[in-house]
Amino acid sequence: MTPNQVFSLLKQNRNERGIAHWERLGVKKLESYGIGLTQLRKLAKQVGRNHELAQELWKSDVYDAKVVGALIDDPARITKRQAESQVKELSFWMFSHIVCSCESPLSRSPIARELAETWSGAKDPVRRRCGYLLLGELAKDKQDTDLTDAFFDGYVELIADTIQREENFVKDAMNVALLAIGQRNAKLHKKALAAAKAIGRVEVNYGSSACESIDVAWHLSSDRVRAKLA
Repeated sequence: MTPNQVFSLLKQNRNERGIAHWERLGVKKLESYGIGLTQLRKLAKQVGRNHELAQELWKSDVYDAKVVGALIDDPARITKRQAESQVKELSFWMFSHIVCSCESPLSRSPIARELAETWSGAKDPVRRRCGYLLLGELAKDKQDTDLTDAFFDGYVELIADTIQREENFVKDAMNVALLAIGQRNAKLHKKALAAAKAIGRVEVNYGSSACESIDVAWHLSSDRVRAKLA
């Protein structure tokens, strides 16, 4: 597909209720056709993997086009320079969630671990959020033997020590990472659950969204998670 064809597809799926919600969010510098994430994922599959097209769509000032661009990118061709350029535009919390988690191309790229380690320690809260979201995705990868328990241990301790003092949406990402680490194996489950209980409830303000902060201790204590790790 060409960029014009993608925009034609997006316009066909324009959602007036979604546009009204977008306007209430007050996201600066970006317009939107109001298309929900589930539908955008379907459209991205329809468009198909295409690194060059992804780059063209990212240049747009339309949120929906940028999301499709992020979803159709080729993980093997994403560079650190590209990631560092794009992270500057991820101040909207849902946008960073889409780009850095849920098996996104960036989270599956060869540079995901390097970015997770660098960004989670950055001064910029947007990068810190993205770093912890990527860390959560790394925790799901059980094929990479370099991702040892020792690697994740340090992050569990860091999260436990700092999460309650963190910026609002960094807290959200830390919660996501801690939950994922706690489901990796029995050893990390024990450590993450102890950390979650010591941390207590983490309050995250999602604005007008209906989202609620994750109760990590509750999820890790569930029979479902325990049975999976038994």
